[in-house]
Amino acid sequence: MNADDEAGKPSALNRGSFPGSLILLVAPVIFLSVLGLLVLTSAGASNADQMALVKKQSAWMVLAACVCVVAVFIDLSKLRKYAMPLAAISLFLLVLVLIPQIGREVNGARRWIALGPVVFQPSDIAKFALVIMLSSYVYEYQRFSKTFLFGFLIPFMILSCFCGLIILEPDFGTTALCGGVGLAIIFLAGTRLIYLIPSFILGGAAFSVLIYFNPNRFQRLVSFLDFEANKSEGTYQLYQAILAFGAGGADGVGLGQGRQQLSFLPEAHTDFIFAVIGEELGLVFTLLVAAAFFVLFAATMVKLRKAPNIFEFSLATGAMLMIVLQALFNMCVVTGLVPTKGISLPFISYGGSNLVVMFAFVGLLTNCVRSWGKRTEIQPTFYE
Repeated sequence: MNADDEAGKPSALNRGSFPGSLILLVAPVIFLSVLGLLVLTSAGASNADQMALVKKQSAWMVLAACVCVVAVFIDLSKLRKYAMPLAAISLFLLVLVLIPQIGREVNGARRWIALGPVVFQPSDIAKFALVIMLSSYVYEYQRFSKTFLFGFLIPFMILSCFCGLIILEPDFGTTALCGGVGLAIIFLAGTRLIYLIPSFILGGAAFSVLIYFNPNRFQRLVSFLDFEANKSEGTYQLYQAILAFGAGGADGVGLGQGRQQLSFLPEAHTDFIFAVIGEELGLVFTLLVAAAFFVLFAATMVKLRKAPNIFEFSLATGAMLMIVLQALFNMCVVTGLVPTKGISLPFISYGGSNLVVMFAFVGLLTNCVRSWGKRTEIQPTFYE
């Protein structure tokens, strides 16, 4: 083998690092998804058909896997072309869900649209559309990232359109999540802090005012300050979740042996499924869940430096933050670190549209790492 042939081969480092990175992205998702199906067998114990939740979640998981595969192999350079249509469709759905004849209301919130047997949340689709839209925008106007109009005002207005419609449902948790991820994308694209800090303060103030004038959510906040004294009312779910963690200890009481899913803990299969894990599988598995999300975060952070442009950098960052911050938010709620707010645990909680979107984000992350891991050949230029 001559020197030219040797030079054309990728190095052993490149060959080894690329598959390893994919494993660090995919393995945590597989672990969390399988764990979610196992725990749902317990969480649905109070239903007539104990396996009903598992069957429905499995069907959604097949769809989610198909969406993930599409996201893995889609041409990232062409994805920018779909940013505007996807954003328009997402905003249209966010408007539709607010119409009483179309949106389904549950517990005072209108967040769901039913198409026959299929029920989904437009706000989940909005997470995906927002990340792609902002990533596409900061790429197109990267030269103007330091200016007020193109670098801050326009992307901030795009973000406000999404967050404003979501909070009207109302869904404070998803609004905060989308707002945080959106501001992170804008900031990392180069927007000046002198524009972002005042908008962050004003946004936080407006958010606080909305909570204050919403009796239900304000009561949740007040009850959270002394959750044990309000355990029969505003913090009942949190109190039961804390009992579940205490009962589980280090090893747990055993899969299917917990009592919280037997109607003691409302929404045990969705927002508070982390408490079911803590009770039945113990501290070890709760730490493994947290570690899985940390591995996903760390694997993405390590690879971000290889992003070839601001679009793919923002895409990977936004996808990772949507997954990790939602998981962090859910675990903080269930363990009593932040006030109670309904938000699902990615890959584990029961819920179709959120599962599909989370898998779509994983597909985009895998796509980015896959494309960044390919060897880029630089053609020599000869000058006479």
